[in-house]
Amino acid sequence: MEDHLGCVITGTVGVDAHVIGTKVISRALRDAGFMVIELGAQTPVEEFIRAAQETAADAMMISSLYGMAELDLEGFREKCTEAGLEDILLYVGGILGVARHDFAEDEAKFKRMGFDRVYPPETDIRAAIEDLKEDLSRKRAGHR
Repeated sequence: MEDHLGCVITGTVGVDAHVIGTKVISRALRDAGFMVIELGAQTPVEEFIRAAQETAADAMMISSLYGMAELDLEGFREKCTEAGLEDILLYVGGILGVARHDFAEDEAKFKRMGFDRVYPPETDIRAAIEDLKEDLSRKRAGHR
């Protein structure tokens, strides 16, 4: 029997060096009972995918605070699918665009890009963890 709720890959992508958010997320996930593979800052997309393949990860939680997540994550879902990770849960949160942004627009954009959940910077990590538990439960029951 597994001794954790699931495996989650965390980090920032591209040239985003804002690592504090992923450290907070990673710690909260561990405290909640998840196994966490913490990639840290400025992680290439390919490293996220490789880590998910090697660990049979259930989800990836990507934090972005420098506003360029759309460019960094363009085609990310497709790359996951090509790598055999079509069922992995993808979450992204933080400051997802430069200048003033309407979060509803950002959320819709990232969902079109294949992300399952999109969070604004002020999100309480406990809410995201509850979402993850719910999504994993549905996924394991055969519903996406």
